[in-house]
Amino acid sequence: MTAQIERALSLLRAGELVGIPTETVYGLAADAANPQAVAKIFALKGRPADHPVIVHIAGSAQLSDWAQDIPDDAWKLAEVFWPGPLTLILKRKAHVPDAVTGGQNTVGLRAPAHPLTHELLLQFGGGLAAPSANQFGHVSPTTAQHVREEFGAALPLVLDGGPCQVGVESTIVSLVDGRPKLLRPGGISRDVIESLLGYELEHHVKASTAGIRASGLLDSHYAPRTPLWLGARAQLLEIAAEHTAANQRTALLLLGDVTNETNALMPGQYVHYLPADPEAYAQALYATLRHHDQRFDLLLLETPPRTPAWLAVHDRLQRAAIRKY
Repeated sequence: MTAQIERALSLLRAGELVGIPTETVYGLAADAANPQAVAKIFALKGRPADHPVIVHIAGSAQLSDWAQDIPDDAWKLAEVFWPGPLTLILKRKAHVPDAVTGGQNTVGLRAPAHPLTHELLLQFGGGLAAPSANQFGHVSPTTAQHVREEFGAALPLVLDGGPCQVGVESTIVSLVDGRPKLLRPGGISRDVIESLLGYELEHHVKASTAGIRASGLLDSHYAPRTPLWLGARAQLLEIAAEHTAANQRTALLLLGDVTNETNALMPGQYVHYLPADPEAYAQALYATLRHHDQRFDLLLLETPPRTPAWLAVHDRLQRAAIRKY
């Protein structure tokens, strides 16, 4: 066991918070069985008290520690996709704290695939409540440095597991109240899940229609502090020209084959190319938004293709942007 994991275990068992890496985004972790520790997550993030957090566990062997009346499809999904970027919403056991569930009769469970956090969970033995390690509603962190920039000395330890490989949050599937529902697209694609289950999932874009509160379903979420607008490239170029003429600094975030290339167009105007591949795009998205945030007056992002492979990216962008063309 490394010294970093030993220190993390000591802090978590003492009711403190630790930043942890996952394959999706970095999480802000606390002992899920300790309501006072979980309350520290909400206080540090500025998160609404009724907004549930996902409990991270080492694997499917712990499912029945937190959930009851677990359907066969849940076991099937856990067997195939865990450890991995899939969260299952299940009926909670009575002992699960309201601080974790937002007072609902359900709990979200996931087994992250990152080896550092997997080892931490094995050694910890219980579950870790761990929403994304950022201020509520802000762009999620995909490196340890992002977490340090977000919280500074207020967070005693961030385990550095390198850049996140998936880059957007987990897929959330509800398996309560009848037919399974896709609540949030993410690191496991909808078609892969449907292929395994043998039927189509209901898909609820808004929390109000899903009937369940879950992480990342609010209309405004994942947002940079600089206004973010979405649109077609031709529209964005016109908007950039207008704003630049008005002495506003604009960043054009365009779809292209050149990753992380940044070129000056004219004073106060920049272009940054994001990958044309949906998986590479997802991995780069949050880091790109964070890099350009508050360096410009306006972020103009080219809308990606509207195909199933881009579903998770579109979900995040629609919640992050304040204007869509």
